[in-house]
Amino acid sequence: MQLLISPGGTIRYVYAESIDLTHIGHVSISRGSHVEPDQDGRWFADLAPVGGPRLGPFARRSDALNAESEWLHKHWLLPPLD
Repeated sequence: MQLLISPGGTIRYVYAESIDLTHIGHVSISRGSHVEPDQDGRWFADLAPVGGPRLGPFARRSDALNAESEWLHKHWLLPPLD
């Protein structure tokens, strides 16, 4: 897991249950994407909630989830917070 901590103390990360951040302060969780199938059973990762693209189609949901995670880490997590 990668945590991006701004000089002001704000932490940004792609949600995972490996660390319970409620022990260090207020937590605000928001959706970064939607992974959904289309009518033909192909999977898409829609990153519109964070200003990103729609990725896919993928044959398997797990492939869409992996692409979603990779995109979030590369394009959303790394930009500076402040």
